Amino acid sequence: MFLSTDRLLLRDFVEDDWRAVLAYQSDPRYLRYYAWTKRTPEEVQAFVGRFIAQQERQPRLKFQLAITLPATGQLIGNAGIRIKTAGGHEADIGYELDPQYWGCGYASEAARALVQFGFERLHLHRISAQCLAENVASARVLEKLGMRLEGRLRDSERFKGRYWDTLHYAILDPEWRKASS
Repeated sequence: MFLSTDRLLLRDFVEDDWRAVLAYQSDPRYLRYYAWTKRTPEEVQAFVGRFIAQQERQPRLKFQLAITLPATGQLIGNAGIRIKTAGGHEADIGYELDPQYWGCGYASEAARALVQFGFERLHLHRISAQCLAENVASARVLEKLGMRLEGRLRDSERFKGRYWDTLHYAILDPEWRKASS
């Protein structure tokens, strides 16, 4: 599975990708918005292994793809679209980037490719996403996609000794098509 954008190639994961994932998931800037306080090689190998296993399922409902730079093949993150049920018309998206590449527009570009794939090739009706309210950059990505804020769940996540609010966004196929034309 491959999706390409002007600056990125999104592709299925391969076994050796775990090393690049471990490198960026070990960065304290990355860890800020996750329950993890550190990542081990074994944890990240299992993390990547789940994405590889999803590639074989029929029907395929989860497309978690490595985000790479085409010129070098460097893996800089991952992004995915996950259909809720077989035959369903709703999915959610998510993405994460190596902090070295934050602020370059790559998350928006990868997320846009996933939403386009979801509406045009998977024939979905609704795509949603959520992020921590404090992750302002992630919320901006979702808003750039034309997603609407549907709600804020107060204290809905608990990790690192505290509660976190989450923001819930979504876009419908007719909204996407109107904005894309």
